[in-house]
Amino acid sequence: MAKIGPAELRADCSRCVGLCCVAPAFAASADFAIDKPAGRPCPNLRPDFHCGIHTALRDRGFPGCTVFDCFGAGQRVTQVTFEGRDWRDDQPTAQAMFDTFAVVRPLHELLWHLTEALTMELPAPLRAALTEALADTDQLAGGDPESVRALAVDAHRGRVVPLLSQASAHTRARGGRPGADRRGAALLGADLRRVDLRRASLRGAQLVGADLRGVDLTGTDLTGADLRGADLRGTDLSGALFVHQSQLDAARGDGTTVLPPGRSRPAHWAALPGAQRRPPAHRSGRRR
Repeated sequence: MAKIGPAELRADCSRCVGLCCVAPAFAASADFAIDKPAGRPCPNLRPDFHCGIHTALRDRGFPGCTVFDCFGAGQRVTQVTFEGRDWRDDQPTAQAMFDTFAVVRPLHELLWHLTEALTMELPAPLRAALTEALADTDQLAGGDPESVRALAVDAHRGRVVPLLSQASAHTRARGGRPGADRRGAALLGADLRRVDLRRASLRGAQLVGADLRGVDLTGTDLTGADLRGADLRGTDLSGALFVHQSQLDAARGDGTTVLPPGRSRPAHWAALPGAQRRPPAHRSGRRR
């Protein structure tokens, strides 16, 4: 099996058959303008599998679509698992594709996090365990449709997540004690501008609408943190851990936000050409 790489973990809609627009159910909310049952195509999905309102999703009430990421699962299920078949061919094929996508997508999310962890400076035994977990997860995601659908994803995730947590803890402890443990914290709308969050764990934290302007997030673990509407203007994310592009896409920022390597500034962020970045709060003076 070919080694999984960044290209395989990045959504390529041109090689997918619109699975994310058909397979999941949507409930009318601030993220989705309509109710859509699972397995029914979104009315905005065109026959060529492109979105008919792609450039106006936010204005039309579908901001949730702009931040969803399949981590490359869509093209893998389409092109590899089902060898280019189309869910419109027949109902059995459709249901099989949808059920397979529901398993491969979380596996690809794990693959992305494992790949990120392996970019860190880690002890050899932990690195070896992460490398093995990466290979195992890739093998599971690449199985035939029947074996993939039979997989207990939660059980596999339960074996992988502790390794990711160890990688986070080791990295956050470098150069001093780890920061605060705020895993799963409910910080909706919280003003965090004066809080020292360096090397903190914000895994799974609810940061919807939180004010993080000017905060230094060096070494901060943001795995799965909900950043919808969070204000990241002037925030230093350059050394933050496990920051996915979809999290940035869900947040608010501008030209003064310092991004992690390999991430891009979302198009909807306010453009401030030539703006100077103000120093983030609680800067340690030490860069990783």
